[in-house]
Amino acid sequence: MRKNVELLFITLSSPILIGVYEDTKLIDSVVSEEKSSDILPKIFEEMLNKYNVKALFYSNGPGSFMAIKIAYIFLKSMSILKNIPLFATDAFNFNENNPIKAIGKLYFVKVASEIETQKLEIAPVVSFSLPNVLDYNEFDKQNAPIYGIGAV
Repeated sequence: MRKNVELLFITLSSPILIGVYEDTKLIDSVVSEEKSSDILPKIFEEMLNKYNVKALFYSNGPGSFMAIKIAYIFLKSMSILKNIPLFATDAFNFNENNPIKAIGKLYFVKVASEIETQKLEIAPVVSFSLPNVLDYNEFDKQNAPIYGIGAV
């Protein structure tokens, strides 16, 4: 019998991170340097063949406009086609609330519960990581992308 799992997608930068959670605990992960548009369908198909996917979670931004858009369109489509609920949260939950690159010297920062942009002279090194435990309270059914600024 296949395990009932939830999948978490963090696709805002390279590498792409996908976590497999059973009863909120991380049991497996996939890390890929490939482009989201190339690898998401392959990974998703593998996950559907291996597990009984009960819910999808993703980081809906801010970050790379195209990365957010590709993840949202793909996951929203799979949510509808496979009848799997989709939930989202901002990327600051996966990088210890560090600034996230916007464009040039402009970075997204989270102040209290508001996301804004700030110019930073020194570029911070930012990486994302999968949590060991999936906290459902951090996610929302409102899963539209958070672009932060217009497409550039």
